[in-house]
Amino acid sequence: MPGTKRLPKSSQLKAEIAAYKRRRILEEATDLFFTQGYDSATLDAVAERLDVTKPFIYSYYKNKGDLLREVCQTGIRLSLSALEGALVVDGTATEQLKLVVERVARIVIENQRYISVYVREEKNLNPIDARNIRELRHHFDELLGDLLVKGKKTGEFDIADPSRTAIWLSGLLSWIALWYHEGGHWSATEVVMDAINMVMKMVQPRSATHA
Repeated sequence: MPGTKRLPKSSQLKAEIAAYKRRRILEEATDLFFTQGYDSATLDAVAERLDVTKPFIYSYYKNKGDLLREVCQTGIRLSLSALEGALVVDGTATEQLKLVVERVARIVIENQRYISVYVREEKNLNPIDARNIRELRHHFDELLGDLLVKGKKTGEFDIADPSRTAIWLSGLLSWIALWYHEGGHWSATEVVMDAINMVMKMVQPRSATHA
């Protein structure tokens, strides 16, 4: 576009390389936090996995706590993005809710380790980081609650308190990360479909669930 400034190709390449390195550090840290626990995992171990020095990690993350913050907020940011994307799709409240559950459940499954680490290690976040992530979760619940209000007004949903129901539903979706096992008894698709069916049974009028 005229007047739009674009970075030189060399600068774009540097930015892409930096983003890749940062992502790789995050992936290895997430795996260590998931398998060993935050307290037992060390930056030395992260560096060893990547075959780099610890100062290399410090050039992208200030400390282990900074890495934990990034790990913990990744899952909720991806879930929030999936929710927002589903809400802009035209459809009834029922159709939108089914799409929300489908997309968010898949995000939870695909990013299971990030979410599991957050659930287990939230206590190790510094207070400011913990509060900021809770605000993201609260925003997720608010948007979901607004959708439930829409469905209640149209008669699609039979719920007493949309805000409280939104918290129950978001908890149900987050909990998938703690029990789903890739290659286990249920496939990812089966889990997603079960989640959709379970959520709809929770919100739809009894006559609709038995139709």
